[in-house]
Amino acid sequence: MNVRVFFAACFGVLLSMLSGCDQRLSSGFNVGTRAPSLPTKTLADVGGNFSKVTTYRQPDARMYQYSIDKALLVGKPIVLEFATPGHCTNCDQQLQMLKGLLEKYQSRIIFIHIDQYENPQAYKAYNVMGDPWTFIIDSKGIVRFEQAGRMLEGEMDEALKVIL
Repeated sequence: MNVRVFFAACFGVLLSMLSGCDQRLSSGFNVGTRAPSLPTKTLADVGGNFSKVTTYRQPDARMYQYSIDKALLVGKPIVLEFATPGHCTNCDQQLQMLKGLLEKYQSRIIFIHIDQYENPQAYKAYNVMGDPWTFIIDSKGIVRFEQAGRMLEGEMDEALKVIL
């Protein structure tokens, strides 16, 4: 490998790490396994103060109504979005896209946004390194889909149709 190519590759890795949006190809979490159940902060837990559940500048209260453990008991599919928009542009864009899908699916699917700063234990439980990261969990609590990185609305919509 020539020196120029080596340094260009190293620079690219360094930039992605500094951007806060670094993803691995898999979280090491197997699709088809039971989703970890744990309490995470909800809007009610923090007295309605969005800054204590997210770094997102335009939060939607519907994404902060359920903790993971409580959502798993409801018997509806769940979109679990790990994103830290306070330092990740892709995360911000991912959450904007999800807000649009909330309108379409809010009566049939629970959407939960997990911010690294406010719920680090969830990142650890789901073995998430970097963000955004999406998990889709079926109504029985089984992870049916995982995706590292930003998704397009059409991709997410197709994944949701399969789970319904």
